[in-house]
Amino acid sequence: MTSLIPLATAQPETDWHAALRNLVTSPEALCALLELSPDALGWSASAMQQFPLRVPRSFVARMRAGDARDPLLLQVLAGAQEMQQVPGFTADPNGETGSANPHPGIIHKYRGRVLLIVTGSCAIHCRYCFRRHFPYADNQNGRSDWPAALAYIAADDSISEVILSGGDPLMASDQQLAELVQQVAGIPHVQRLRVHTRLPVVIPERVTEGLLRALTPPRLNSTLVVHSNHANEIDTEVAAAFRRMRGADITLLNQTVLLAGINDTADAQVALSERLFTAGALPYYLHLLDRVSGAAHFEVDRAQALALHRAMAARLPGYLLPRLVQEVPGAPSKLDVGGR
Repeated sequence: MTSLIPLATAQPETDWHAALRNLVTSPEALCALLELSPDALGWSASAMQQFPLRVPRSFVARMRAGDARDPLLLQVLAGAQEMQQVPGFTADPNGETGSANPHPGIIHKYRGRVLLIVTGSCAIHCRYCFRRHFPYADNQNGRSDWPAALAYIAADDSISEVILSGGDPLMASDQQLAELVQQVAGIPHVQRLRVHTRLPVVIPERVTEGLLRALTPPRLNSTLVVHSNHANEIDTEVAAAFRRMRGADITLLNQTVLLAGINDTADAQVALSERLFTAGALPYYLHLLDRVSGAAHFEVDRAQALALHRAMAARLPGYLLPRLVQEVPGAPSKLDVGGR
């Protein structure tokens, strides 16, 4: 994956930039940190060639040393299962190419909202990523491309919300994000800004004062949707980052992917919802797995997911129960599997 926004003029390096320069990118390094044998884990060189290992050291620090089944480790483990061809699993599970991709850098599937790809880069490569095969090279959206992408949004007055996504949009600099958001805010019919990101979870230092200013223009209501799958991901530094975002008057939500062997128990999901709320984020979505090629081993079947959701409902107040949803290509919205 490559960055789709060109680098701005040189800026002082921050803690989060330093963390990005020091990512773990080899199984040997990861296993050394976790006191594990690479052979015992079943790493696949072919899977890593297709989708490289990439994980911040602060995220690795939350993994349990010596535990080959750690739920955070399993999210980044490039295993041989990824190379299996499984019927129904495709490179574009959510129908984001073709008519849903009407302009480079734009995904427009639902009425009233449009997704703007800021970058194709991420700080972490989650093995279940539904965009691991997305054609980022055909969706360049650098500064020189912004006018055309924003003109597409400006021409459709039904669009009231712009969603910054990627990759991870917070891989862009504070300056780049501020410039882009200011231009979005200049479109009169856009009322809301939403940002989907995993960076505050995997590198909490990313939540800088400059970022908070960039994401809170005076005219737009801002929502940030973080992505956490397990309570162990949320340590004191992540909770502090969440509080900084809440303090900037940003609505903070979380979306989770239901993953076999990682968070597919009521205990795991209840712990996550409670940890999120303590940190200041509301559980928003619990996604059934997007059926992307290479991720079949993570799938939890619908009947099991429904039973799990009912068990969660019996233990959580309504405001801590995320909606159980599924992405269906061509549908006018996400399918509410849980029936809420």
